[in-house]
Amino acid sequence: MASSITLESSTATQRVSGAYALIDSLVRHGVKHIFGYPGGAILPIYDELYKAEAAGLLQHILVRHEQGASHAADGYARATGEVGVCFATSGPGATNLVTGIATAQMDSIPMVIVTGQVSRAAIGTDAFQETDIHGITLPIVKHSYVVRDPNQMAQIVAEAFYIARTGRPGPVLIDVPKDVGIEEIDYIPVAPGDVTIPGYAPQVAGDTNQIDEAIALLRQAKQPLLYIGGGAIASGAHAEVQALAEAFAAPMTTTLMGKGAVDEHHPLAVGMLGMHGTAYANFAVSQCDLLVAIGSRFDDRVTGKLDKFASKAKVIHIDIDPAEVGKVRMPEVPIVGDVKGVLQKLLARLNEQAAPDQQQSQPWRDRIDIWKQDYPLVVPTYADEISPQSVIVELAEQAPQAYYTTDVGQHQMWAAQFLKNGPRQWISSAGLGTMGFGLPAALGVQVALPEAQVICISGDASFQMCLQELATLAQYGINVKTVILNNGWQGMVRQWQQTFFEERYSSSNMTVGMPDFVMLAHAFGVKGMVVTDPGEMKGAIADMLAYDGPVLMDVRVRRDENCYPMIPPGKSNADMVGLVEGKPRPSV
Repeated sequence: MASSITLESSTATQRVSGAYALIDSLVRHGVKHIFGYPGGAILPIYDELYKAEAAGLLQHILVRHEQGASHAADGYARATGEVGVCFATSGPGATNLVTGIATAQMDSIPMVIVTGQVSRAAIGTDAFQETDIHGITLPIVKHSYVVRDPNQMAQIVAEAFYIARTGRPGPVLIDVPKDVGIEEIDYIPVAPGDVTIPGYAPQVAGDTNQIDEAIALLRQAKQPLLYIGGGAIASGAHAEVQALAEAFAAPMTTTLMGKGAVDEHHPLAVGMLGMHGTAYANFAVSQCDLLVAIGSRFDDRVTGKLDKFASKAKVIHIDIDPAEVGKVRMPEVPIVGDVKGVLQKLLARLNEQAAPDQQQSQPWRDRIDIWKQDYPLVVPTYADEISPQSVIVELAEQAPQAYYTTDVGQHQMWAAQFLKNGPRQWISSAGLGTMGFGLPAALGVQVALPEAQVICISGDASFQMCLQELATLAQYGINVKTVILNNGWQGMVRQWQQTFFEERYSSSNMTVGMPDFVMLAHAFGVKGMVVTDPGEMKGAIADMLAYDGPVLMDVRVRRDENCYPMIPPGKSNADMVGLVEGKPRPSV
């Protein structure tokens, strides 16, 4: 058996273990970091991993909970566009990954997950730490494998990476029985991308006739709106989206997943739409006569009451996943293909034609500018309390180029409203809404981009779900700054209970049993800070950012602050509550 990982010629044959074939294949696919936690069934793989690390080929980051490994690999992938990789053992190790796998699937994040499994002969016998992780995760992966033959290992790894990153990205599971990792084989590597998978051929080039139809609708539109989702991020279509908007002088709104796809400082940008989106974005989608959906899926948190969503508009829908086109809203022009490629083709055809008439939509843009003035996002100030919005604004002022991760709740929505992020610098669990995501995701981002500034914005309830990853930050000196907007509640739950459940605050108050976050940070070997005075906040944030090492900052914010605007359930986007009163609202 080979004693260490080496990269031989792709045609060389070596007598090695299945575990060696796995690790060597990962190295060949460019994997530099793996997030994981060992256990009995995966020990043969960790033994080969030990040798690879000793040879300097990659680094394993030991998390403190497998869920942290999955979120770290997810953050790694979102920040870089590369495939994130995580390891866990069989049984509880594998099941602890489930939330992170589902998070990645909902948000179309490319990941390869490797789990250990009991030996082949023991499968189905209820052996110690046996679970059918392949069956458990079938609804929440893009694809999955159980490696029954170690001779197939290299091929399976190559297929897994190809599937994870092509078409609509997503997580791929590889379950490896323990004896498959031990068994020796004549190993022939498979080069990255050197795979052909029958029946799997993502459609990437949009239909030319449909693109021409889209251009015709864009030319006719007097009130166009670009509705941009995570597909634009996944395809790297930032420049093309802006070029399309500028060609037609079309305002741009983004989903929570689409943040960063456009420059939010751009005069055509109207921010995020949806349940806690800007008033002017929600008014715009209610009034537009043409909605161009780009890599977005008409999620219920965006649409509100569906039959009122863009009810006056014709729809162009561009998405690489044909299952999404027409699933919720039937478009007049469906275009299946990679967003970047479709937009490049559209812009090239447009360049061969007369320039669009931008003046016909000038009254539309003027109306949106009035909405921006009449219904701005509000940052309240209090004499002796810190408003959570002001913390976000101060972070944006002092760290405008940072990569931001969030947990889920009010703080997530305030961050989405007030941060203006660059491409891939907004990292948040959108579709699944996973509390506990922020800290391990920030860990993954910082490992991927060690020179970047990485900030996690969390809530006191969310943070306690994966707080053990402070130990990982301390062990590896990972320079993540975590800011807790601490209101002593499950904030969004409290807001809903106040608004829709007659202020019956059932199990949402977190003050009893709340840890001293500063002492907690110190216990893990991390710098802890607490801020209670509005006058000290600016200086404290500056001190936090200047500190060389991980920091946990506990900011005590106003307890009963609500996140507005808000679309109540069952209402249209125009029926927001929490707006400035006395201003005229557009009719729907």
